Amino acid sequence: MSDITLQRLDGSFHRWSELLDLILASFAYMNGRIDPPSSALALTAQSLQEKARSEIGYIALDDNNIVGCVFCRTEPNTLYIGKLAVLPRAQGNGIGRRLLTSAEAEARRLSLFTLRLETRIELTENHAMFAGWGFRKTAENRHAGFDRTTSIEMRKVLT
Repeated sequence: MSDITLQRLDGSFHRWSELLDLILASFAYMNGRIDPPSSALALTAQSLQEKARSEIGYIALDDNNIVGCVFCRTEPNTLYIGKLAVLPRAQGNGIGRRLLTSAEAEARRLSLFTLRLETRIELTENHAMFAGWGFRKTAENRHAGFDRTTSIEMRKVLT
């Protein structure tokens, strides 16, 4: 890993297929582990472009290679963190944490002082990682049609 830079997605970004490949590669370990399957599997290059128009997105670049991303959307009093993804070969280098720090700065800029995310119940390693980053479990949820918990909600209060 050389020097990682973060870039906010704007109208000049055009590498949607590469961004989709990053998300799918990053979420691939979930295939067969979570039920229902990840919503990432339904993404397309076009739907990512539409997502970037309605949400706040950042990418992490190693030289000119996309190695991470995060999408955020405003909710009442909260910034929702979604599709936080880091290329598997780049994980463990602080990229996810840097993307989250950008989301925290964005929340503060918007006068929102809580971050919210959801992670699947099966992905206990994610629960631990987010807890280490200051998130606390606040709810258990279930996807439509399921009679069991399928995800947990976690929140972080910004100081």
